[in-house]
Amino acid sequence: MTPAEYIQLKAFARIDGAYLGLVWIASFAFYICGLTSPALGLAAALLAVGSPVFAALRLRKFRDKARDGIISFRRAVAYYIMTFLYASLLMALAQYIYFAFIDGGYLVSTYSAIMSTPEAAAMLEASGMDAAQMSASISALAQTDPIYIVLNILSMNVTFGIILSIPAAAIIKKNAPAGHPTRQ
Repeated sequence: MTPAEYIQLKAFARIDGAYLGLVWIASFAFYICGLTSPALGLAAALLAVGSPVFAALRLRKFRDKARDGIISFRRAVAYYIMTFLYASLLMALAQYIYFAFIDGGYLVSTYSAIMSTPEAAAMLEASGMDAAQMSASISALAQTDPIYIVLNILSMNVTFGIILSIPAAAIIKKNAPAGHPTRQ
């Protein structure tokens, strides 16, 4: 990969990472609102589950528009990982702003209210947990600094990007035909 191609890869990955980050931010906002509204919770789940497909579609668009329909497996992996990295940074910024300045204990109090319902007690019993364990987990969440929550989510998002890059690149890669000047 030439330096110019690397610059092109980073530029397109930044743009697509911003789009993916906006999808994740919308999913996060729907999740927070979905704690009291099942329809928004469903929208959050659909956006979150659909985001790797969205990233793969953006990778395919990069392949077709910027790379003339040809992209190697390695370049596709790098693009997908970089897209997830940029999206994760944008998402981390939004989540930090939310947890540090907006939340004010809303998430913890909502979790506590949900866990005090008879349905939650039955679910905990069925899963082998007791209310004391759940209460301790919620208390630990309440005492965690926002930066640690955000860094944990950031590292998970980057890790998912690395893992998902392999199947996405395997599906999207397209080699140049034999004798093509850009054959890699």
